[in-house]
Amino acid sequence: MNSFISKVVDTIFSEYKKYDNLIFVLPSQRACLFLKEEILKKTTTSSFLPKIISIENYIQEIGNINLIDNTQLLFEFYSIYKQNIPKDKIESFDVFSQWATIAIHDFNEIDSYLVNSKEFFANLSDIKKLNEWFQDKKPTKLAVNYLQFFEYLQILYQALSKKLKDNKFGYQGLIYREAKNNLESYINKNKNNHIVFAGFNALNKAEEIIIQELLNNNIATVYWDANESIINPSNEAGVFLRKYKNEWSYYKKNPFLWVENEKQSNKNINIIGAPKNNTQIKYVGELISKLNDFNNTAFILADENLLTLTLNSLPNNVKNINITMGYPLKDIPIANLFEKLFKLHLNQHKFNKIEEQQFYYKDVLEILNDPFLNKIQESSLLQKISSQIKRENTIFLTVILLKKYVSPKEVAKLTLLFSLLNFSKEINKIIKQFSELIHSLKQYAVGVEKEYLYRFYTIFQQLETLNKTYNHITDLKTLALFYNQILQNEKLFFQGEPLQGLQLMGMLETRALDFETVIITSVNEGILPAGKNESSFIPFDAKKYFGLPTYQEKDSIFSYHFQRLLQRTKNIYLIYNTETDGYGSGEKSRFLTQLEVNNPTITKTIISPKVQHLEFPLIQIKKTAEVLEKLKEVFTKGISPSALATYIYNPIRFYEQKVLEIKEDNEVEEIIESNTMGSVIHGVLEAMYKPYLGKILTKDNIVEMQKKVSTLLHKYFEKLYSKGNIISGKNKLIFEVSKNYINRFLKQELALINQKKQLKIIALEENLSTKILIEGIDFPIIIKGFVDRIDELDGTTRIIDYKTGKVEARELKLSDFSVISEDYKYTKAMQVMLYSYLYISKISGPDIKLESGIISFKNLNSGFLRVNLSEEPRGKNYDITEEKIQNFMNEIENLICEILNPEIPFTENTALPFKIKK
Repeated sequence: MNSFISKVVDTIFSEYKKYDNLIFVLPSQRACLFLKEEILKKTTTSSFLPKIISIENYIQEIGNINLIDNTQLLFEFYSIYKQNIPKDKIESFDVFSQWATIAIHDFNEIDSYLVNSKEFFANLSDIKKLNEWFQDKKPTKLAVNYLQFFEYLQILYQALSKKLKDNKFGYQGLIYREAKNNLESYINKNKNNHIVFAGFNALNKAEEIIIQELLNNNIATVYWDANESIINPSNEAGVFLRKYKNEWSYYKKNPFLWVENEKQSNKNINIIGAPKNNTQIKYVGELISKLNDFNNTAFILADENLLTLTLNSLPNNVKNINITMGYPLKDIPIANLFEKLFKLHLNQHKFNKIEEQQFYYKDVLEILNDPFLNKIQESSLLQKISSQIKRENTIFLTVILLKKYVSPKEVAKLTLLFSLLNFSKEINKIIKQFSELIHSLKQYAVGVEKEYLYRFYTIFQQLETLNKTYNHITDLKTLALFYNQILQNEKLFFQGEPLQGLQLMGMLETRALDFETVIITSVNEGILPAGKNESSFIPFDAKKYFGLPTYQEKDSIFSYHFQRLLQRTKNIYLIYNTETDGYGSGEKSRFLTQLEVNNPTITKTIISPKVQHLEFPLIQIKKTAEVLEKLKEVFTKGISPSALATYIYNPIRFYEQKVLEIKEDNEVEEIIESNTMGSVIHGVLEAMYKPYLGKILTKDNIVEMQKKVSTLLHKYFEKLYSKGNIISGKNKLIFEVSKNYINRFLKQELALINQKKQLKIIALEENLSTKILIEGIDFPIIIKGFVDRIDELDGTTRIIDYKTGKVEARELKLSDFSVISEDYKYTKAMQVMLYSYLYISKISGPDIKLESGIISFKNLNSGFLRVNLSEEPRGKNYDITEEKIQNFMNEIENLICEILNPEIPFTENTALPFKIKK
């Protein structure tokens, strides 16, 4: 393959014998590197290399002005803003910065395209008046402020330009304008040199004028990279080249170099559709693993955000790789620690906890669990504090409280932690604290981590220097904003052999370069081309009138880069994401459709990831002698109905809870959990009914209870939801729902009494237990449980279990006791039946009429839901007789025998339908 750069070198070598007066100007630094390598390959004699420079650096040389850093430019701009805007109109730095970056971008374009600024801003202000405000009525204050903003833009533009030029600094556009102004002087100084421009396409107005002047003075040559297809009037890729060829006076007399007419045959073009970014990158990894030589292969990320995913997906056979895209600092793990610290202190402002000096518990836990902080502070102490926060369920924490969670000696070991919690009120001192944290981390850093830390250190040093110079950062929010802004732009650049191995690059870095094999990912609308996602204060029509670039020109630029890159390539793999976003955008790029029309032999493929069906081995745990001994201990101490329900749900869960005694980790309960709500309602009902134990309830008793509901709810929430907030947010709603449940329940109780029914409270939260002997088991089994309520309604004893969740009558239909151990859905009926057995075992005397069931607070309209033992599909039989209890207990004994049987292992339930409701 004869590349474009190779052709340029051959042509120049054939025309010039000496190279020391040549200046090569190319679109990018990478193109400069490839040109240098090509010259070295073709140089046979010893000589000095010609000067090789990128277009940005070349223009900077002509302009004789230095490029200013973007963040420093913003600080400088704010100084100008404060000097030129009335004091009552001045916004804070963080508000200013949100629109200032857009304004600077527009200033950059105005200067790059040499627009007359006075005429431009006057027109822009008039357009806003016509379009927005002055169509009929007198403008409002908002309208006047809006229009004043555009008038102020002109003042700010002129003041900023003057200040920067006086200090010999400039943003890119200003440098272009100055270069154009200095062009005559530059030409006079370089009449003996010859400038070679190669590989350009879309030039701004300043570049156009500069290059034309150099051509007309016969001290420059331009080599364009195009073919007949690109130059064709119907092809958007050739918009700029056609303009230069037809409009530049130089080309009226001189040839346009070059428009190639040779078509490369036998191109292997593959268009591959893949769902999601991950599949695209994984496919490329498989594709690259099959290649033998990467020295002329380019892997191009149209979406550069996929760099991290790409680096983690490259195959092992890629030994050499050159990556020109920097790795974003924001993606480096250490960035999370600084983000957590900013979040910790900013949320203190958000929750209005400055005066109380309290921190939100989630932010504190994130700091305590940070892996980098655990390196420099004793990890066990950090986890000790973390556990105590969860145990005490504290939502907002002070430093004083945190120190109480450890001993005074341990506090001394955590000085760094507590210093990070005590941020200074002075911004420069806060920056110092971050720098000191980096110094503390440095001694624990290994390998590339040291480079990470150094880059973050330079960020904070830059912030400190800028703030000392300008003093614009006055609060933590602004500091965080500029830290994040610098972080977004900063990248960690890779070192490697730039001319060997796989070339990993972005689309713009391909300018003037050619490869035999090209792989491009994310060839989708909105990415390639980028689409209409530009932020600007300049309307589309104004941009058109003044010759500023719009999305249309930018689409043409991407179209050129795409087509030019493919014109000499033999093997082409174009991969797009088949999954569009939720709004229907992001479909396959039109560039691919155009390619398909012109190349009918293209191979088109839709791929999808192979979904491997993994069969995990069934978990079975044998009952060893130690396990059986532990089970004996469990059953002799007492087994509850809920524990038996857990075994039915999943024997492995039962094994974990009862044999291994594994408990769930404590978590801070910011929003009241359903089990806490249930415990509170149980507690309130017990407290209300306790004075009436053994008594028949009256209307006055119920009315008296109704008066106590709110007070008792507060009492039990404070007891069971310690340090939690129940006066606002979701917790306030849960409190009101709990109150509503209890009040509705009491109304039902009152309705029963109004119906002349006699309701007598026999027991509340009764602790029942009994001992049973089972044939084949050589020790007694104790069954125990707490019954929420036992009462008597018109002579019928009722065993009642309160449930704050929803229970329906069908869940208490139990026509065949043998199904109890087979399905978890029967466990609610099993529980209340066991309570009935425990109660019958406790009392002695004549037979009683007995019913058992549930009161579901989410289904109060159904009243008392009784266990239905009818064998008929729609039958009703609520009587709990001794015979039925005995039949029921036979099945319970069978279940206990199964649990204690050494031959039957604990086996995982592979068809779990739902989680156990607490």
